[in-house]
Amino acid sequence: MRAFAPSQARAALGAKSPGKEVVVEGVRLTYDDEGRGDPLVCLHAIAHGAGDFEHLRARLRGRQRVMALDWPGHGNSGGDTEPPTAGRYATLLAGFLDAVGVERAVLLGNSIGGAAALRFAAQHPDRVRSLVLVDPGGLDPMDAISRFAIGLMVRLFDAGARGARWYPAAFAAYYRLVLPRPAASEQRRRIVACAREMAPLLAAAWRGFARPESDLRELAESIRCPVLFAWAKSDRTLQLARCRAVIERFPNARLEVFPGGHAPFLECPERFLPKLEEFLAAPPASGARG
Repeated sequence: MRAFAPSQARAALGAKSPGKEVVVEGVRLTYDDEGRGDPLVCLHAIAHGAGDFEHLRARLRGRQRVMALDWPGHGNSGGDTEPPTAGRYATLLAGFLDAVGVERAVLLGNSIGGAAALRFAAQHPDRVRSLVLVDPGGLDPMDAISRFAIGLMVRLFDAGARGARWYPAAFAAYYRLVLPRPAASEQRRRIVACAREMAPLLAAAWRGFARPESDLRELAESIRCPVLFAWAKSDRTLQLARCRAVIERFPNARLEVFPGGHAPFLECPERFLPKLEEFLAAPPASGARG
């Protein structure tokens, strides 16, 4: 992977807590850490950043310790020699939790962050109190539909990495589908401002989605902790209809559907946050599907 010095635009997407950084497997990771109580660790999507969770931290910090890290090459975090995959991110997450002294946490992950949280929970079940999986990757079938979509996205981001003049406009149009609701407009603007800078990471991530190890469906029955699935109704990348059968295989899960395209905590926080608070407050057994 190429290493990039963080631009102001990229830094604006990331963690804001000064001096909060650790080094894990040679990678410098920046993070936010606010509040007291049981830790909730938030894991963002590719080309996003810890800034995705600003409203969530503000809402919960009075009664919950909320942490959000920037993946390598995001925010002010350093670059990585490994490609961005759920497996790599799960490894970095383990090192991050060790470095900050968190033995057990609730994990909230969006997209590839959700896939990383799921992979981590399968590898380290004793370290996960519960999971909040927001439009997570890895649960849709790897069929002709998926392969076609992945191929299209790889070509788009490869063009951006090569400097295609039309790419910024195409990326902006794409993100109007990913985050269509007005509540997410400011974060969408920040993401679009990084379109060309993040293109190589996006291309690498989407290539990884086609690899067999990105298919996490076989993990469903092994996840015994409570799981809240939060899904955006209009997600065109990770369609709920294609993932619902796998969701139903999780033994202790519930599903909430929200308006939006990919990130309900950004797009409709007024609906998402009460459901999150309800889930966090529930005793372990009540996280199960009724």
